[in-house]
Amino acid sequence: MHPFDRFTPNAKLSLQIAEQEAKTMQSPYIGTEHLLLGLLSIPKSLAFSIFTGAGVTLENVRILLKTSDHQDAEGKHVKHGLSVSLHNVIEQAVVTAHKFRHANVGTEHLLYALVATGKNAATSLLEAMQVEPQDLKTHIEEMFGQISQFRQQNRNVEQSLEAFFHGLQGAIAGLQSQGAAGAEPEGLRRKRSDSTSKTPALDYFTDDLIAKAKQGKIDPIVGRDTEIERLIHILNRKTKNNPVLIGEPGVGKTAVVEGLAHRIAQGNVPDALRNKRVLILNLGAVVAGTKYRGEFEQRFEDIIKEATQSEKQIILFIDEIHTVVGAGSAEGSLDAANILKPALSRSAIQVVGATTMDEYRTVEKDRALERRFQPIIVEEPSAEDALAILKGLKGSFEQFHHVHIEDEALEASVQLSKRYITERYLPDKAIDVLDESAAGKSLQRQSQPPEVRELEEKLEKVAAKQQQAVKDQKYHQALRLKQEQQELKERRDSIVAGIDGDKRTPITISADDIAAVVGRMTGVPVTKLLKPEAKRLAGLEQILRQHIIGQDDALTKVARAVRRSRVGIGDQRRPIGSFLFLGPTGVGKTELVRTLAKEVFNREDALIKIDMSEFMERHNVSRLVGTTAGYVGYEEGGQLTEAVRRKPYSVVLFDEIEKAHPEVFNLLLQIMEDGQLTDGQGNVVDFRNTIIVMTSNIGAAKLTQQAGKIGFKLESDAHTEEEEYDRKRQEVLKELKDNMRPEFLNRIDHIIVFNALTQDHIRKIVRIHLEDFERRLKDKGFTLAIDPKALGVLAKNGFDPEYGARPVRRTIQTMVEDEIAELILKGVFRAGDVIRVIRKSNDTLDFVPGAKEKVKAEVEKPETANMSS
Repeated sequence: MHPFDRFTPNAKLSLQIAEQEAKTMQSPYIGTEHLLLGLLSIPKSLAFSIFTGAGVTLENVRILLKTSDHQDAEGKHVKHGLSVSLHNVIEQAVVTAHKFRHANVGTEHLLYALVATGKNAATSLLEAMQVEPQDLKTHIEEMFGQISQFRQQNRNVEQSLEAFFHGLQGAIAGLQSQGAAGAEPEGLRRKRSDSTSKTPALDYFTDDLIAKAKQGKIDPIVGRDTEIERLIHILNRKTKNNPVLIGEPGVGKTAVVEGLAHRIAQGNVPDALRNKRVLILNLGAVVAGTKYRGEFEQRFEDIIKEATQSEKQIILFIDEIHTVVGAGSAEGSLDAANILKPALSRSAIQVVGATTMDEYRTVEKDRALERRFQPIIVEEPSAEDALAILKGLKGSFEQFHHVHIEDEALEASVQLSKRYITERYLPDKAIDVLDESAAGKSLQRQSQPPEVRELEEKLEKVAAKQQQAVKDQKYHQALRLKQEQQELKERRDSIVAGIDGDKRTPITISADDIAAVVGRMTGVPVTKLLKPEAKRLAGLEQILRQHIIGQDDALTKVARAVRRSRVGIGDQRRPIGSFLFLGPTGVGKTELVRTLAKEVFNREDALIKIDMSEFMERHNVSRLVGTTAGYVGYEEGGQLTEAVRRKPYSVVLFDEIEKAHPEVFNLLLQIMEDGQLTDGQGNVVDFRNTIIVMTSNIGAAKLTQQAGKIGFKLESDAHTEEEEYDRKRQEVLKELKDNMRPEFLNRIDHIIVFNALTQDHIRKIVRIHLEDFERRLKDKGFTLAIDPKALGVLAKNGFDPEYGARPVRRTIQTMVEDEIAELILKGVFRAGDVIRVIRKSNDTLDFVPGAKEKVKAEVEKPETANMSS
């Protein structure tokens, strides 16, 4: 922005002449005396007319300047090429125009500033011609007309004016090419109204919704006819005709008022409302910049006074009306609510408010204010109504983003946002999903292709060479470069024309695009199943079986729950699945949960583990959902609810559930039945995209005792022991029913008793750990080969009926990893060697170099699996 864009052509010309006069007089600065000459040099200006009336002429001023020393006393202190006095004059001219609400700075403002800023060279010249500067000032003020009724606001414009004058030196010479009207300085950029307006305060602090509706700047309002009719009814009441719209964020409270504005603009309202203005008040702007006591009250009083004097032709809309309580209040002053109450009680003005359910409590505490409003509850629209709203907005989104939106995309926006974005409300969340999807698709073709950017860079280089050739008078070279430049332009225009042709074909927004956006917003996969994922889910048991050994029944039940959810045929009101895992320690209960998080949810951090031993006392239970208001840590949220809010697509593990206080089970009842939980702050947290897993040690002692009998029995005896294990399993289930409430157990999808591990299971687990160790050795350049008999030694030493497979890792670490590390450090094995592990006669292990060919022939190939725990 040019610093003098707000100056009229005559004002700019007067400054140009002042600069020229300073140069002619060989003055080191431009002063007020030069500006006086400039103003007297423009016969058609308003300042010239004022001077003529006062008897001041250009010739008399020139004579006085030649015969006497009339210079700015501060002329030695130059600021931006101007004397300090002229600097202050120009600043005062801008402020004066702002004060009198004039759109531009003219010669009259410069003249007013000359005589209003105190003693300077110009006022000395005027006094020498028997003209009193104060008389001129009074005359100009009268000429400006009646000063606005609106008390001018004290605004902090010092920084803006400093930016306005920064770089001013040399700028005056370029004024002639600048337009007369333009944007005003940053700090002064405010909406203007005609100086004769009867409502300057309202014009300044409000926006006219009806004017916007007539200009098409408000989106069409679909639905909400009931709320708009109720709004009209209340506005037509004789007393207490001030409605307040109450509803959750995003349900369309402001849209109801915009719908009223549309109806008034179309004349589709009762006669009593036909000529009314609906003005939305910017309360923040009213408060902004009020530093001294009484400023805010004066502003708000001016607004109410103008609304009152309109003879009820103004409806004042205050969005977030709860902010009027306490707004602008300071020690010894009133807030906006107390200023508003008398006018409301007299029915002198009509106010429409809007706020949320929670924030309306702030208004309800002020009973005198609350009784003057009539509440209108704006409920969240149904899915059908939200779809109708989106269909009404479809055209504006298509026009803005240059896309085509399919009807299926509108339906998906409503259904998927309702299903997966649970903390927000329709239609706002559906509109956001649609808008983001259209924005993402439209941006794909707005970026300039690399070949176009490359041609643009070549054009700039060729143009620079051509200019240099002309300066060097190498005209033949300049002509050749011009031809080259023309060829590059044609090539660029051809590519751009092709791109523009593609742009004219609108991009289509489909339901899949909407699903992708919802997935990115929530972290939940909601897109259609692609073949690779469908194939993986179909064989999910096999994937889990590679990691979990000997628990086929548990894997099948978990895999089925995941498939139901991903295909979309499961109960959408409940979690993906809820499971209670029982069984001896070390058989894979916790490991299955970890594997689910990693393999099904594709993120290792998708596991939320809650140790129930930390919630044995009643007072600790509140940590899960967050404490209520007034307690320490209230704003931090709950340990469980906050974790699920941040990761809604996850596995939630409640470890050792039997240790929890009974109150915890009441929370779990809500989660498993309704798929949601309310935290301490009243927010509803969605658990419908989680897998709930609980582990328990109930009956573990019985199962552990029997598992020791099964582990290494002969095959003929193992069958009898397995029957005994099944009997013990039934005893465990009976013990579970004795310890937990039936309504809790009935809400669990599957109660799974994990099997005891056999000798064959332990061998597989050992193989998996060794395979993992072999991968680590390969990274160091070694190859590991395990003899089958050595594998048996590790399986035997790694199994403990009391701890299941947990000792396997320690056994391998002690018997294999530590020994090999010692041998490598001693230089027995070097990079590239094969390390063969064999059994010695006393069931210990030995490590010898082995031939790769022999190893391949003798050693069992490890099966793919991983440790159970």
